[in-house]
Amino acid sequence: MAVLLWIRRHLVVLAGLLTLGFLILPNLVVLVFSFNKPKGRFNYAWQEFSTHAWRDPCGVADLCGSLALSLQIALWATLGATALGTMIAFALVRYRFRARGAINSLIFLPMAMPEVVMAASLLTLFLNMGAQLGFWTILIAHIMFCLSFVVTAVKARVMSMDPRLEEAARDLYAGPVQTFVRVTLPIAAPGIAAGALLAFALSFDDFIITNFNAGSTVTFPMFVWGSAQRGTPVQINVIGTAMFAVAVICVLAGMLIGNRRKKQSV
Repeated sequence: MAVLLWIRRHLVVLAGLLTLGFLILPNLVVLVFSFNKPKGRFNYAWQEFSTHAWRDPCGVADLCGSLALSLQIALWATLGATALGTMIAFALVRYRFRARGAINSLIFLPMAMPEVVMAASLLTLFLNMGAQLGFWTILIAHIMFCLSFVVTAVKARVMSMDPRLEEAARDLYAGPVQTFVRVTLPIAAPGIAAGALLAFALSFDDFIITNFNAGSTVTFPMFVWGSAQRGTPVQINVIGTAMFAVAVICVLAGMLIGNRRKKQSV
């Protein structure tokens, strides 16, 4: 009875931990097999412990080149989508204009529709314009895809802002630029950062939209898909583990910064 009572009291926590463990389990498998030395082409069965892949992560031809290209596209797509999305979010929250309701609804379409629909639509647009498929078409497609996610994240933050803080800044003779830089932007920064991180992850990870609009350009997700057909190199597990570690470090750093700011405000 005591055990059942304890489980009932901590059921939500246990469910959360089990869900978190289920989500992290594939990453742990990738980590373990990054130290594997397969005897065949496929890295699906454990054979022998080795650190060769970690000592030579670029040992597979074109792997690091595709990775650098994906990081470059994700960075520029994040900057473009974050800048445009932030301005759109402020416009939708702060201003009243015609078609505002329609734009609010259209913003959610890229999030609701299947990626293949948007990918085919963008491909049709680029072909009708006579654009050459490659880096720039991928970048434009990623910005279009990530834009709605940034708008949603920033819009939620802007809607929760207290307008009296900006009014107080203006009462203290702060100009529009000073008010925005010193009051509005710091308050909206968490939402902007969340939208930027989400845009970066979506852009770096995207395969469907990229595959439609890439032409002969090969990004890291496309390289992984292609290599899986003929044998997955261990270096892919190394890159995946490194990216997961960087993401965890960024999340922990954000939590530490947030907790420090809360303590300073108290």
